[in-house]
Amino acid sequence: MEQLERLPLPLLLWFRENARTLPWRSDPAPYHVWVSEIMLQQTRVAAVLGYYTRFLEVLPTVEDLARCSEDRLMKLWQGLGYYSRARNLQKAARQVMDEFGGKFPSHYEDIRSLAGVGDYTAGAIASIAFGQPIPAVDGNVLRVVSRFTGDGRDVTRTQVKEEIRTALEKVIPKDVPGDFNQAMMDLGATVCLPNGAPLCESCPVSEFCQGYLEGRARDLPVKPPKKERKMEERIVYIILRNGRVALRRRPERGLLAGLWEYPNELSPWPCPVKGRTEFVGVGKHIFTHKEWRMTAYTVAAEGEALPPGWVWADREEWEKTYALPSAFACFVHVMERKWEETKQGRG
Repeated sequence: MEQLERLPLPLLLWFRENARTLPWRSDPAPYHVWVSEIMLQQTRVAAVLGYYTRFLEVLPTVEDLARCSEDRLMKLWQGLGYYSRARNLQKAARQVMDEFGGKFPSHYEDIRSLAGVGDYTAGAIASIAFGQPIPAVDGNVLRVVSRFTGDGRDVTRTQVKEEIRTALEKVIPKDVPGDFNQAMMDLGATVCLPNGAPLCESCPVSEFCQGYLEGRARDLPVKPPKKERKMEERIVYIILRNGRVALRRRPERGLLAGLWEYPNELSPWPCPVKGRTEFVGVGKHIFTHKEWRMTAYTVAAEGEALPPGWVWADREEWEKTYALPSAFACFVHVMERKWEETKQGRG
């Protein structure tokens, strides 16, 4: 790992010229960095930008986040996925209020103690917001380091991750640790790419990179094969009456816990609400370890009665109140068409 000593200088020079312009970088307050890092877990930067801006407009402080209703929080998070991140974000905000007097903690160990904050996120906040020389090691960084050092070990192993983290602690610049960590993030996101050929000709450290010099960059990092996803065939009912749609809340535990949804179950499943049924299309959604293949029908309900716990939502409530997971985004066009028909007196 002595190879890493050659990394900081050319990397930082490159970063000064090529750093991505991001809102949490222009104002790296601890709350801003924290929110951005939680949003960026398993989500691309381009997808996060709009959500980040809207989130801070509604919840500009830790106290606002701590006091926000869960339904409002879920609606703000709608489309980002992995909703447990949002719940942990609020849980951590309440920790900040209760345990740290409303002031975001500045020490790594205290940051690490917050709900939903792991080693990587704590390192990112500590280095970017507080200038502490602590590495932030995520998938991007593991990929960059394994290629740069020619390390062919399995980067998903805890021991390997710890050794890489320890090696980075020895070379992270004490004066600009936040810049170093963000430079590693940017290099991994824009040059040292995953799932394909890295852009070695554009890399500021390729002349020192063992993976590049040995022609092995595309083969690194080493990871075990992914498990096959479980496939589920599901029936989805979009139940409509008088310009409203029926929604039900998912269980408080498990996949998409506590979110609202169009009623759906494993196929075959008869609709529990009587009415004229019409096939409207198919869609799919891929989760980490599961894939839903959905067949959707609209149901023109004959009456107002719904099973216990279900609600009728008008268009404004559907748009502003009830958080629906992105798994059902493939059927948004159905709702838009039906509401347009209702507006024109044809629904």
